[in-house]
Amino acid sequence: MSTAPAPDGPSSSGVSRAFPTVIATLMAVHACMAVTRVTASLWVLDRGYGEWIVGLLQSLFAVAPVGLSLWAGRLADRHGFHRPVGIGAVMALAGALLALLALWVTSLPLIAVSCLLCGGAVAVAAVAIQREAGQMVTDPSQLKRVFSWVALGPAVSNALAPVAAGLLMDHAGYGWSFGLAVLLPLLAWWLALRVPRHTPPPPRADAGKPKPAWDLLRDPALRYLLIINVAMSACWDAHSFVVPVIGHAKGLSASGIGLVLGSFAAAATLVRLAIVRWAHHLDEMKALRSAITIAMGILVIYAWLPGTVGLMVGSAILGTALGSVQPMILAKLHQVTPPDRHGQALGLRGLASNGATVAMPMGFGMLATASVPFAPLWLMASILIGAHWSARQVMRLPER
Repeated sequence: MSTAPAPDGPSSSGVSRAFPTVIATLMAVHACMAVTRVTASLWVLDRGYGEWIVGLLQSLFAVAPVGLSLWAGRLADRHGFHRPVGIGAVMALAGALLALLALWVTSLPLIAVSCLLCGGAVAVAAVAIQREAGQMVTDPSQLKRVFSWVALGPAVSNALAPVAAGLLMDHAGYGWSFGLAVLLPLLAWWLALRVPRHTPPPPRADAGKPKPAWDLLRDPALRYLLIINVAMSACWDAHSFVVPVIGHAKGLSASGIGLVLGSFAAAATLVRLAIVRWAHHLDEMKALRSAITIAMGILVIYAWLPGTVGLMVGSAILGTALGSVQPMILAKLHQVTPPDRHGQALGLRGLASNGATVAMPMGFGMLATASVPFAPLWLMASILIGAHWSARQVMRLPER
């Protein structure tokens, strides 16, 4: 595998000096979506809407990425970092402004459009950011370490954004929470402007017609990785759905619900920091199989965890397992994909993850309404059996 150094040169660690700014940009875009998601979920519950509406709104965060992920991958391969991130920042800003407007006119449709835009913004920006991070690596052995830092962006925003949103809602109101979401895309673009500009080289004259992204699915390793990624992402969605619903049913405050969500994200952050420290000692597929096993166990027993503290502990363990997945998936994906098609591969990953996320929260909402609120977690525990099998199949493939 070959990688292209960034134009501002590598640091002593073999990674571009602009790398921290790239990660901060990802954090700002993702935090806008996270604030909007938790605030919109609690707003509709406070207005008396059912759990299935919460599931519908959370599904909408993934609808736009389904249509945009492949396009975002091609855009990143062709134009690099700044154009996709700029488009994502504009979408996030528009979504946050619509959510703020929806409070004044009490409009559920405007909240729904806001969820669409904020979800699409993350999809467009994240593909370019992940691709840029991979291109900044001058030493392929650094991939796990670099993508642990990339994964820390959403983890940190998921840890801080729900807590900040909960505090604002409790002490100032929903409008202030959505107001925070408005500021974050502006911060993202300000940061993006500080990343050196460079355009990917044009394709060679003898390269022929560009291959469609679907052509990459001929690779069995990529197919199995996508299956694992979809299953583990759906577990993350199941947890995000269940906590606000259960917390509201138990009478927890918005701050308490935010703390449970924050404990999950904090654990995901810590495990990614650990991966940064011990990346050279980890095997991607063995780590994935361990994460799947731990997640299965926690999902099964989550319903019996006692009180707020119990939910926080369970969420932290689940966050540790699920938080370790993304760095391993991204590192392995870059190893099995040609460098000039990393954007397409990342787009396929986004399409697969968000395609499942569109259906899953709505299904979670209907399942929770028809049975018990914890049923989505039990469903995901059973689905992880297939993910465990897929990880074993990847391990049997020859090394590249």
